Amino acid sequence: MNTKTLGCTLLIAGTTIGAGMLALPLASSSLGGPATLLLMIGLWGLMAFTAMLQVEASLNTGKWYLHQLADHLLGPWGKRIASFCILMLFYSLASAYISGGSSLLAQALADAGLPLSQEQAAWAFTLLFGGMVCVGTKQVDYLNRLMFTVKLVIMVAVLGLLLPRAEGQHLLSMPLGQGLLLAGLPVIFTSFGFHGSIPSVMLYLGDCPKQLRRVFVWGSALPLILYVLWQIAILGLLGQQSLIQTGGALDSLLANVGNLVSWPAFNQAMHLFADLALATSFLGVTLGLFDFMAKVTHRKDNWQGRTQTGLITFVPPLLFALYFPQGFIMALGYAAIALAVLAVLLPVALVWQSRKRAEAHHYRAPGGVLALGLAGAMGVLIVGVQISVSMGLLPAL
Repeated sequence: MNTKTLGCTLLIAGTTIGAGMLALPLASSSLGGPATLLLMIGLWGLMAFTAMLQVEASLNTGKWYLHQLADHLLGPWGKRIASFCILMLFYSLASAYISGGSSLLAQALADAGLPLSQEQAAWAFTLLFGGMVCVGTKQVDYLNRLMFTVKLVIMVAVLGLLLPRAEGQHLLSMPLGQGLLLAGLPVIFTSFGFHGSIPSVMLYLGDCPKQLRRVFVWGSALPLILYVLWQIAILGLLGQQSLIQTGGALDSLLANVGNLVSWPAFNQAMHLFADLALATSFLGVTLGLFDFMAKVTHRKDNWQGRTQTGLITFVPPLLFALYFPQGFIMALGYAAIALAVLAVLLPVALVWQSRKRAEAHHYRAPGGVLALGLAGAMGVLIVGVQISVSMGLLPAL
C-alpha cells in the first residue's frame, strides 16, 4: 500500500470516526453487548458493499458524482433526489460539526487564557479547516494523516488501560425492551457514513479498482475495529445499568470512567480525541461537499474558482450554525434517511440499472441479484425505522 493509498484509507477512516464515537456506548446502552456487536458488523458489511457498488457504477459509466450517475442511469428525477439528499446530509453535518467544533475550540482557548465568544470560535474553526479544504485534497490528506495518527495513539493508549478492566458478564447484557434492536439500526448505521467522500477519493486516486477496494474496505474496517473495542471497554467496565444512569451525558460517562482508571490525564486525552475526531470528520465531509459544489456550479480549479466554491460550501452551514442551530439539530435526526438513500438505495439502483443495460464492465462488485436485493431491503428498513422512531411508533435509543 503506497502512501497515497494509505492517506485515502485514513481519510475514509477519519471521516467515519467522528466525535460521536465516544457517545456510541451511551446511545446503544439499552441494546446490550451482543445486539450492538451484531448490528455493527452487519452495517459495516452493508456500507463497505455499497461503497464498492458506487465504485462499479462510476468506473463503468465514467461519472464520479452521484448526481451525475443518477442522471445518466436513472433520469432527471434520480438526479433531483440524489442532489437533494447530498445537500441535506452534507450541509446538516457541516453545520453540526462547525457548531460542535467551535464550542470545543472556544473551551480549549479559554483554558489557555485566550477567551473567544462562540461566534468568533465558529468563524475561526471554519476559516482554519475550511481553508485547508479550499487549498486542495492533497493538503487535506496530509493534515488528516497527522490528526488521525494522534487520534489513534490516544485511543490505543486509552483502550490499553480500559480493556484489562472489562468484566465479561457486563458484555452479555441483552436489549431492555422490544423494538430496540430495530431502533438501533439508524443510530449505528450513521456511524459508518463515509460515502460522500467517495468521489473525492476516486478523483484523487484514479480508476484503479484494486486500490479503491483497499481504501474503502480497510478505511471502513478500521472504525469497525475501534468501535467494537471501545464498546467492549466501556460496557465491560461500567455495565449496562451504569451507562443508562449517566442520562446520555458524555461528560458523565467520561467522569465515571476517569474515576476507575489510574491515568490523571484521562479526561484531557478524551477531550483531545473528541476535538481531533470532529475535525477529521469535518474535513472528510466538507471535502466531499466542496468537490460536489465545484462540479455543480462549474467553478474553475484555480484560486478564484476554489475561493468561490469555498464560499458556497462553508458560508451556508456557518450561518445556520450561528443563527439556527436548532434547525440543523432537528435535521440531523433525519440524517439517517438521507444517508440511507445516498449510501444504500442509490448505489443499489445505479448498479441494477447499469447491469441491466449491459454496459462495458471495467469493474464488477461482488454479489449478484440476491446481494443487491438484500442491500436494498436493508436501506428501506433503515428509512422505515427512522420514520417510525420519529413518529413515536418505535422507541428511541
